[in-house]
Amino acid sequence: MNNQKITPEERKKNHLINHLMELGVFKINDKQLYQVPLEVLMKEYKKHTS
Repeated sequence: MNNQKITPEERKKNHLINHLMELGVFKINDKQLYQVPLEVLMKEYKKHTS
């Protein structure tokens, strides 16, 4: 079992990554989503949901 704690920021980032992948977004600026800062993920998500 993995007992590592997930911070709220990591949880939010994972949530956004999952939603972006559902929308067909897999890379931002030639980087995989997990390599991109949370702020950039949020902007990209808003761009696709507005």
